[in-house]
Amino acid sequence: MNEQIDRKDWMGLLAKAPPQALSALVEGLDPPEFDWLRAPEIGSAMVRGRQGGEGVPFNLGEITLTRCSLRLGDGTVGHAYVQGCDKAHAEHAALVDAMMQTEMAPQVTADVLMPLRQQAQARLNARASKAAATKVEFFTMVRGED
Repeated sequence: MNEQIDRKDWMGLLAKAPPQALSALVEGLDPPEFDWLRAPEIGSAMVRGRQGGEGVPFNLGEITLTRCSLRLGDGTVGHAYVQGCDKAHAEHAALVDAMMQTEMAPQVTADVLMPLRQQAQARLNARASKAAATKVEFFTMVRGED
């Protein structure tokens, strides 16, 4: 499992992870002590869209999100923004973000990020197979007249 993962990827993975799964994996790490820079707080953000992915941006609506920032004992800072009102989810995501910037990164990658990535892939595969089961094949029969 020497796969490289960049910060953009692990932040997305942490934000989209099921909170219970992330919590269980983080607790198994024996996480370090930290101080809050910004305790978890709940707010909202405007979601923007584009028609067809290319048109003029428009305001689609607001979503609820939770954000926080923390600092480990060695000064490393971790941040998190997660959709919804789950303060523990944001805390665990920020803690993993901070640990990924330290020498603990290989252990965190193997013990937290790879299992989360495998779970995400399994959910994606299950969704794809469920959708594939509803696929209808259409065909045209030639009447033989030219």
